[in-house]
Amino acid sequence: MNRLLTIPLAATLLAALATSPSAAGEWLDLTHSFDASTVYWPTATPFRMSIVHRGNTPGGFWYESNDVSFSEHGGTHMDSPAHFARGAWRVDEVPLDVLQGEAVVCDISRQCEADPDYRLTAGDVKAWEARHGRILPGAIFLLRTGWGARWPDKARYLGTDRRGDTANLHFPGFSSESAQLLARLRGVKLVGIDTPSIDHGQSKDFPVHRVFGRANIPALENLAALERLPARGAHIVALPMKIGGGSGGPCRVIARPR
Repeated sequence: MNRLLTIPLAATLLAALATSPSAAGEWLDLTHSFDASTVYWPTATPFRMSIVHRGNTPGGFWYESNDVSFSEHGGTHMDSPAHFARGAWRVDEVPLDVLQGEAVVCDISRQCEADPDYRLTAGDVKAWEARHGRILPGAIFLLRTGWGARWPDKARYLGTDRRGDTANLHFPGFSSESAQLLARLRGVKLVGIDTPSIDHGQSKDFPVHRVFGRANIPALENLAALERLPARGAHIVALPMKIGGGSGGPCRVIARPR
């Protein structure tokens, strides 16, 4: 779907935000700021900002302007399904209704503290459902590993702080089996995680990206403050930069718990 947002759809989206059952709570920002400390993949172009002007002009008024450059994939961002799936949605093609909705938050921080390479299992998902109820089709599934507390310490967050070093990446992620369960049997529409990747750090063939990509399910990575969300009942809005033909892009993600 590569269409401009129509007025009726825009009205529907705004009405959903205003009347959502979650609308009684405070809006929370799940986004890390983009600056010189932002964590990027070791081989990716980091965030750079140069000041064009910051000060008074000859006319006597204040003026600020900057130039910025960065990789699509770094900081709090969205992976489009096309990132690892030929013919799937690129970032500007993801329908807006996919980018907002009710979220469930699965907390595996205890397991990840014991094992930095831990991967969410299908058993973890089913155990969560036994406590909180079945995950419904169209849900947004967020995985809390506790890694957000390590931001922006690259050595602790990535497992390495050396430029270009992808051999020593260590952080948790989804497993292929849990991704298949969520995509095929639960029908989630969007996933997210508080680590650099939905695949764990030592992955070499990125099966989780491929499972979700083939199912046209975008992924949010490097989320912040997931510990502030309840297991159920938060309304999520995730709006990536609309990069034409992009495989991903920086994303402002907000949530409103009940």
